[in-house]
Amino acid sequence: MDFVSIRIITGDVARLVAFYERATGARAAWATEDFAELRTGGATLAIAGTRTVPLFAPGCTRAADNHSVITEFLVDDVDRVHRNLTGFVTDFVNGPTTMPWGNRSLLLRDPDGNLVNFFTPVTPAAIEKFARSGQARPVTRDS
Repeated sequence: MDFVSIRIITGDVARLVAFYERATGARAAWATEDFAELRTGGATLAIAGTRTVPLFAPGCTRAADNHSVITEFLVDDVDRVHRNLTGFVTDFVNGPTTMPWGNRSLLLRDPDGNLVNFFTPVTPAAIEKFARSGQARPVTRDS
């Protein structure tokens, strides 16, 4: 089994897609006005409108109501990502901080309030962990 994507349900697909395109540098592939995907080397971030929910089960999700999931992106330089997103992101939860497990992390909220973590492994153990996992090629966020 392979984990391939996470889907965010939103009331404003275009706004959330624009946010993630700007934040990650990835471009979305649109299937319909209610569904787009941003593909990275390791997984896909799918963004779908509330009109898609009844296709699964009416009322099974609520847009902008996440209180337990953090979407994470491995990047080559989290401090540069922070500088690039300053002035664009309106809700930084925590600036770049080196965590006890060896990642330097930047935690923020997207326009729907979902938590997003950009991180760079900085200790030898963390760097080795991501090299072994096949996730050694981080998302590059240059602009």
